[in-house]
Amino acid sequence: MRNEMRLIKKLTLIVAMTVLLTGCHGARESAEFDIPDEFDESKNIELTFWAKNDTNVNQTRIYSKAIADFEKLYPNIKVNVRFYTDYGKIYNDVITNISTGTTPNVCVTYPDHIATYLTGNNTVLSLDALFDDEKYGLGGSELKFDSPSKEEIVPEFLKECAIEGKHYAIPYMRSTEACYVNETYVKKLGYELPDVLTWDFVWEVSEAAMEKNADGTFKVNGQQVMIPFIYKSTDNMMIQSLRQLNAGYSDDNGNVLLFNDDTRNILKNISEHAKTGSFSTFKISGYPANFLNAGQCIFAVDSTAGASWMGSNAPLVDIAKEKMVDFDTKVMTVPQYDPSNPCMISQGPSICVFNKRDPQEVLASWLFAQYLLTNDVQIAYSQTEGYVPVTSKAQNDPAYRDYLGKKGADNKEHYDVKIEAAELLMANTGNTFVTPVFNGSASVRDASGQLIENVVKSVRRKKTVDDAYIDGLYKDVRSLYHLDHGGENVGGKAELGKLPAASIALLTVIALAWILIGAYALRERLSSDKKNS
Repeated sequence: MRNEMRLIKKLTLIVAMTVLLTGCHGARESAEFDIPDEFDESKNIELTFWAKNDTNVNQTRIYSKAIADFEKLYPNIKVNVRFYTDYGKIYNDVITNISTGTTPNVCVTYPDHIATYLTGNNTVLSLDALFDDEKYGLGGSELKFDSPSKEEIVPEFLKECAIEGKHYAIPYMRSTEACYVNETYVKKLGYELPDVLTWDFVWEVSEAAMEKNADGTFKVNGQQVMIPFIYKSTDNMMIQSLRQLNAGYSDDNGNVLLFNDDTRNILKNISEHAKTGSFSTFKISGYPANFLNAGQCIFAVDSTAGASWMGSNAPLVDIAKEKMVDFDTKVMTVPQYDPSNPCMISQGPSICVFNKRDPQEVLASWLFAQYLLTNDVQIAYSQTEGYVPVTSKAQNDPAYRDYLGKKGADNKEHYDVKIEAAELLMANTGNTFVTPVFNGSASVRDASGQLIENVVKSVRRKKTVDDAYIDGLYKDVRSLYHLDHGGENVGGKAELGKLPAASIALLTVIALAWILIGAYALRERLSSDKKNS
């Protein structure tokens, strides 16, 4: 009996200590960072920086140069960069590393992802106090570089980095979506491009482009292949369509409003054009730029950040040069329901800083993150694609204005389509929007695109897309992305996936302790009953 009691006491103590430690860790998440009075430059600090880069070697060079220049300013700081091919892999690795306390110091990511990071044991740093710090904040007096002030960050871009009233990131680069149009084929079909593309116009021209010759080739291009309208990001397609219609998607409280009648009508309309073959998606058919450049697509919707891949003279291509077709490329806003009130999504990577136990390490991380907002880094990176610098300081810099002014001077750095894509966003910054950010918002985004992908696939498999089909689709997609609560708050827990090993161990210990306590109580009860009988 005594041995059993000792075991129970030990288990209970373990549970209590674990709960206390977990509680302390949770308190650390919400605590504000205590900014050191001075940055200790005599202390060697090593930082880990996770960033995204795929095939653009110029971007890699810019990161490498930025790190080298920063390390010259702060010789006691060493920055180790790790490149990823996409943001999804960064997100998955951060989630995995949260449970072990091995997150990076600085990470290029998205606010939707940060909302989930905040539920972990090693929270993302709240930056508001650092923004305003007189010495080391934005434009601070003790910085060794020319940092922008808070007011010099484009307000719309900075607002995107706020979650529940606090800033957990700084914007790094911004883009939007553009429709890259083969204007030559539009005119060949007897149409003139309007000032602002509308959905009705795009659908009408796309259907007209499906007309064939007697030999089975398409009249507009004389080829066997023609997909007039290809959309790369179907989640953006749905999100922007709903926003333009002032329809439900989600709200700031985490309520999922996606599965509504406006979405239903959008899906039915898409199904009609998928049935004729005039519409497809990147996931189903392939990269829009490849079809556009081969004369097999008329309306290719992709990010402005991908502008270097679009058009007859694109400096970056994935197809053989002999397959390229010569045509005039027009960079336009995505199709609109109301051309007098254009509406487009704002997107692009942001930078977050993770809390660590050493305040000097955290301050060093913030210094490096802030350095990425300097004009040299912002302008150089924006020139690699159709990105826009996130600060008015960089946008108004003579070097950046000179870059824009040389549009079309060559088909590399000054490629006209790339610069026009950047100009499109700068001219429409006030017309951009972002979706509500909460733990689980990334799943809602994925679900919105999945609805379109499933409809197009089903049409290709000769299925009928009617109300009954869409009812079933809503049910399946809700289940797939753990949005089974209809319009209720998502809560975001499913997005984290499997529980971390530490959490599983804690729950196991608690369960074992209660089982042993219950067994002991039952044994004592039986023993007492035996004595009284």
